[in-house]
Amino acid sequence: MRNLLERLSEVLSGGGAAVLAAVTAGRGSVPRGAGAQMLVEAAGRTRGTVGGGAVEHEAEVRAQALLSGGGAAACEVFRLYPNRVRDIGMVCGGEVEIWFRRFGPGDLPLVERALALLEERTPFWLACDLSAEGVLALCRPGGTLWGAEAPPAVLESLGPRPAITETGGQRWFSERLLSPERVWIFGGGHVSQALVPALAAVDFRCAVLEDRADFCLRELFPGAEEVRHIDMARALEEVPITSEDYVVIMTRGHRDDLLLQEQVLRTPARYIGVIGSRRKKAALFAQLRERGFTDADLERITTPIGLSIGAETPAEIAVSIAAQLIQVRASQ
Repeated sequence: MRNLLERLSEVLSGGGAAVLAAVTAGRGSVPRGAGAQMLVEAAGRTRGTVGGGAVEHEAEVRAQALLSGGGAAACEVFRLYPNRVRDIGMVCGGEVEIWFRRFGPGDLPLVERALALLEERTPFWLACDLSAEGVLALCRPGGTLWGAEAPPAVLESLGPRPAITETGGQRWFSERLLSPERVWIFGGGHVSQALVPALAAVDFRCAVLEDRADFCLRELFPGAEEVRHIDMARALEEVPITSEDYVVIMTRGHRDDLLLQEQVLRTPARYIGVIGSRRKKAALFAQLRERGFTDADLERITTPIGLSIGAETPAEIAVSIAAQLIQVRASQ
């Protein structure tokens, strides 16, 4: 989303216009679900996608009609019938609702505010009225941050998934653009260095925590929000782990892994993953039981971490971990 907003800011700063197209709902088998977005300029799509193929082509045509003076906003349903699916070689069939909103230079302050919130790492949502007026708001559960005042029912509906709320005779679509959840990665070795860019590419917010100064270099972790030098024995004095957060433990040794598991099990973390073998798991779990943790406590720990795909290299292991976190996130 950041790349899309940055391009939109460039266009508006130059006095131009562009249309944001966003999937608000999908029924049946469709290429992309709610939240998929693309930016369309006069020359065509420049950022993002709403699924490709015939749907995306028709969405581009509709977006360019808005650019040519066809109104401020529109919401349309595109249908993929079985025979049409065969004709275009797609294996999906259903309906996709897409909202279109024309942005001009007057919308630049809102776009800049959204980019500033991303830079500040402030969790926020984009809420839009799906009528032809195209009313927009940047908001969070406590209220509106920028733009029009979002109705109370919309603010109450803000959650991890895109949603449509009907209130006062209007339909509003809301989508979280920056989530409060984070991935706390303890250890800055080769796997962590491969994992951070993989997670950042799929919109996880990553913080790397290390006790070795040589591994606390931001250039080692492209896409990380934070790289911090800490004392592993007192990690939670500095790290506020919430029920929405993920924890990945991959330090240089069993001692630190044990120290961290003992601390993290006392937090409400959504996910706790520890790198290592099944033999290492048995040894560490035995020590944790000696320290008073129950089998129910230990069931919260995923180890060996990552999906079982036969990964061996740091890059492959990073892919397996990223896939597992996507799986956990999708299940919420």
